[in-house]
Amino acid sequence: MAVSARRGAPLTLEEISSVALRLIDEGGMEGLSMRKLAAELNVNPMSLYHHVASKEALIGLICATAAHHVQLPPDDGSPWQEQLRELALAYYRHVRAHQSLWTYLQNHPEAVADRQMSIWQALYRILRLAGVPESELRRTSDVLHAFVTGFVVAETRGHLPDDPDEISRDFDTAIRLIIHGLAGFSS
Repeated sequence: MAVSARRGAPLTLEEISSVALRLIDEGGMEGLSMRKLAAELNVNPMSLYHHVASKEALIGLICATAAHHVQLPPDDGSPWQEQLRELALAYYRHVRAHQSLWTYLQNHPEAVADRQMSIWQALYRILRLAGVPESELRRTSDVLHAFVTGFVVAETRGHLPDDPDEISRDFDTAIRLIIHGLAGFSS
């Protein structure tokens, strides 16, 4: 790890990713550049390239790090319906907290196509508990992702009320629709 003479301490991937995500949250994707990130970290911009090969690699790192911060429901034996509700709410909170990153990813799905990420694995686990056959896991998870994505897009574009209590009820309605629909797999 390279240590900047100005900085005095080595950079970590977590620090790089956290600061980059903050820049995106504050200024959108256009608020992130290797130069701005280096200034925030008090390092020479070239120091970043010892850790990430490019801005695209940095975005991949940000996505992976941010995904690890989503509070996933534990595999504690609780009913799949409760676990799915918790996962949906965790994803929703994450999307709302990092709207600019999420919007970017909707236009660049290749940036986060890794189905081994913990959030996808948690969804697959819950879908199995709901009775979804292995052969339908990918299709079902894609449909659920599209459903939730459509909800968030509608909400952020003003097609749903902007009152936080109302949004909460609307999202709860969406989750209930998903749960009732998935219940058909186990019948």
